[in-house]
Amino acid sequence: ETPGQAQTMKLVNNLLNVAAMAASAEAVVMGVKAGLAPGTMIDVINVSSGRNSATEDKFPRAVLPRSFDFGFATGLSFKDVALCLEEATALGVPMIVGSAVRQLLSITNAQFGPASDFTSMVRTVEGWAGVEVRG
Repeated sequence: ETPGQAQTMKLVNNLLNVAAMAASAEAVVMGVKAGLAPGTMIDVINVSSGRNSATEDKFPRAVLPRSFDFGFATGLSFKDVALCLEEATALGVPMIVGSAVRQLLSITNAQFGPASDFTSMVRTVEGWAGVEVRG
């Protein structure tokens, strides 16, 4: 192992964590817009191939009850994703999905502030769709 590997591991893990939240936000908001019940969606996703850390933990704890208090600030999340993309650029690895995640975080950060919880990405997507995800 070389110096900096633990930092790189942290950045890669955080990117995956936030990407799962971003994709789940879009998927659940779409389902709600189409008339599906969000609690039922989460239950079905969690016994299906789409399950992830956001659907298993973050949605039940912080999104469905509308508390948006999972415990990871939007500003810190944005910083970590930006650092991950900088490192990827330095390594010559394109990050198309990561760039989209950074963009959604950037908008959420601007709308709700850096102290907001990163689960507030759901609120950003809700605003665009004109619906609310309620448990």
